[in-house]
Amino acid sequence: MDLPAPLAWLVDEAGASPGPDRFLAELGSRLLADCLPLAGGALTLAVPHPIIARRTWLWRAETGAVIESLGFAGAPPSQAERDWLAGLGPVLEDTIGAAADKPVLAWAGMRPFNPAETGRLREAARFAAAPLAALAERAALSALLEAYLGRRSAARVKAGALTRGTGETIRAALLYADLRNFTALSEATQPTEMIAALDAWFDRVAGAIHAFGGEVLKFIGDGLLAIFPVTGSPAEACEAALRAIAAARAGMAHFDALREAQGLPQLPFGTALHLGDVLWGNIGAVDRLDFTAIGPAVNLVSRLEGLCRPLGRSVLISGAVAAETAQPLVPLGDHELRGIAAPCAVFTLPDA
Repeated sequence: MDLPAPLAWLVDEAGASPGPDRFLAELGSRLLADCLPLAGGALTLAVPHPIIARRTWLWRAETGAVIESLGFAGAPPSQAERDWLAGLGPVLEDTIGAAADKPVLAWAGMRPFNPAETGRLREAARFAAAPLAALAERAALSALLEAYLGRRSAARVKAGALTRGTGETIRAALLYADLRNFTALSEATQPTEMIAALDAWFDRVAGAIHAFGGEVLKFIGDGLLAIFPVTGSPAEACEAALRAIAAARAGMAHFDALREAQGLPQLPFGTALHLGDVLWGNIGAVDRLDFTAIGPAVNLVSRLEGLCRPLGRSVLISGAVAAETAQPLVPLGDHELRGIAAPCAVFTLPDA
């Protein structure tokens, strides 16, 4: 049986689409070439993620461009995507399957669709069910991997970097941050309140790291380790890490003010920054791996953060980072670090 070109593509090739955005753009362009009067389209997938509940891709026929919109967990479904589509023309929407979390495919017309065109679009939606199921499964896996590993590490795992003991040496600015007096605070705080405080702390610090191109590799109790890979010059990575520290401190200053107004103690923290080479890859047991970074530079940045309390500073910066930044820094001299052979030149920010 000969199928129309869009349906043949859905049967034979669509399941191999690299992502939902490409799927939507390709399907839209093929339907348009098959004389359907499309002005745009939208594809919505539910994703298992602690923050993001659904992702919507919006395709504009005139330009071929695809943009993405996020729907957040706990928030009511947004009308923004539907309004965007309706702004292009009359909308025809199909849920691919009966469940509420099934993909939704919608089209905007250059004019109202006639009954024959509506039938052809609904037939395309039925043929799209199988490739969309595969795409939705891959999108769900990507969302879970990114939530637990971070975007760069997740991409490495998806690309097949699964063998224990394998990895690559990369140069990066390393950031280590840790809450102060966490043990005493947790003893005097209800577990649910402590978890909420930890989440708020991580939101502000990790949010600042991600905003400036870094990636959190690991949450360690009440601390975290992050990297800013050197993709251009080392100075760019160091400056990005310093900007992230400034944003995290500003966010926590605001949060501490809110806690004080509620009669709660502040959440002081220390942060250290270093530049060096790390081995980034799979480490662990045969049946339980962690995709993380190890090496002398990781050891140094964690030991450097341990000097924050004795030196009375909230931010400490190694000489390797100081050599790459034009920001004004205050030298604190050379210091021995536990387990590190050579003394480390230590700097801080003027207001830290």
